[in-house]
Amino acid sequence: MRETRILMGMPITVDIGDASSGELIETVFGYFEHIDRRFSTYRTDSEITAINRGDVPVVDWSGEMTEVFALARQTKDETDGYFDIRKPDGSLDPSGIVKGWAIRNAAAIIQRAGISDFFIEAGGDVQSCGKNASGHDWSVGIRNPFNADEIVKIVYPRGRGVATSGTYVRGQHIYNPHGIGIPIQDIVSLTVIGADVLEADRFATAAFAMGRDGILFIEQTPGLEGYLVAANGRATPTTGFGAFCLP
Repeated sequence: MRETRILMGMPITVDIGDASSGELIETVFGYFEHIDRRFSTYRTDSEITAINRGDVPVVDWSGEMTEVFALARQTKDETDGYFDIRKPDGSLDPSGIVKGWAIRNAAAIIQRAGISDFFIEAGGDVQSCGKNASGHDWSVGIRNPFNADEIVKIVYPRGRGVATSGTYVRGQHIYNPHGIGIPIQDIVSLTVIGADVLEADRFATAAFAMGRDGILFIEQTPGLEGYLVAANGRATPTTGFGAFCLP
């Protein structure tokens, strides 16, 4: 059973390899709705908006908010400050880590239900497990950032997570936190494969903020592989990336 809905401001697809999984799919989409209500910076009634208004003291933050902020601090430390949820205007925006975190948690909901074949995609970030309906490994296409109708690479994550950071969909929204609010302009897309989608997502965001040096960071970080497309159209993969392009 496969279904796509617009939630959290993006299309989210859930594909569960069980024809009787309608109730489980509703549970998964219900979870994403819950996350949107708590973490959306576009909602006036979300917890993160209330925090940015100064209405909620730290002691009253939800357990989920506390967990995400702890992950954000950890990622900032692990990336020499290139991952930073504090925006140039001073507000806090954890969306660079919430998506991967939420997908990973949604995958855990499915696995706890005893399902071993599934695929979740939210805004281009993917967590899959097992096989698709045809009995083959799930595959993920990497879009050409200069032509959204073209797939430039197909990867087979085989249970690992895949996340892509880029400016070709949302425009310039990723900044170098060491560059006084300067947007990244020398690269347009960076795809990361990690142990799970949370690992891929948080490091994709940080590495993109590094610009061209981001692919070197991915190369040097154990457990990660990546594929960078520069503004001039040149692609640079890490040395182990090609292994994930083999069916």
